[in-house]
Amino acid sequence: MTIKCKVKSIEPLACNTYQILLHPETPVAFKAGQYLMVEMGEKDKRPFSIASSPCRHEGELELHIGAAEHNAYALEVVEAMKKAQSEDGDIAIDAPHGNAWVKEESERPLLLIAGGTGFSYVRSILDHCIAQNSKKEIHLYWGAKDECQLYAKEELVDIAEKHSNVHFVPVVEQAPEVWHGQTGNVLEAITQSFESLADFDIYIAGRFEMAGAARDLFTQNKDAKRDHMYADAYAFI
Repeated sequence: MTIKCKVKSIEPLACNTYQILLHPETPVAFKAGQYLMVEMGEKDKRPFSIASSPCRHEGELELHIGAAEHNAYALEVVEAMKKAQSEDGDIAIDAPHGNAWVKEESERPLLLIAGGTGFSYVRSILDHCIAQNSKKEIHLYWGAKDECQLYAKEELVDIAEKHSNVHFVPVVEQAPEVWHGQTGNVLEAITQSFESLADFDIYIAGRFEMAGAARDLFTQNKDAKRDHMYADAYAFI
């Protein structure tokens, strides 16, 4: 379903990552963990996870877009958003999409895994669970190249301090001298932290190769249940 949106704001987060708020002309009914498609042309639709929670987004759709200079695919979308905002024009989206939304009926604990700006996917799920006053244990692992890319780290530390069932572990490949987190690969950090993942619902957002590696690693070595692993990538790999 194509919906026209106004671009309410574009704010830099960090490291060429932007927070964009869209105001759709008609409300979008979506589930935590779904995504939308930005229509750049008749046959050019580009997917981005919805970072906002469906129960308290106040009609707006929040996106986090990583648009480094070498990433023309995302950079062109950000430039189109800026142009629409400056000219009071519209951006067309197609939404909602995706089957990797949070399974609210499940009683299992959650393992949320994000690579880079894949955080926007798990942010929607985390925020929705908190808004619903969920008491399920939630473990969030966010991996990035360096600390700069963990643009919501302080917010997550604060959330974990306020909610005893939320556990946040930042993981970077290149750690600063003073670092309160883990260093290396985010999937390796998880395998070192858990004896078994058999009882978890696992939600993953990142590059396709990361999602595929996680599925193989966790099912073969940590007893994860394939049917309890969710990622948009799994519709394609």
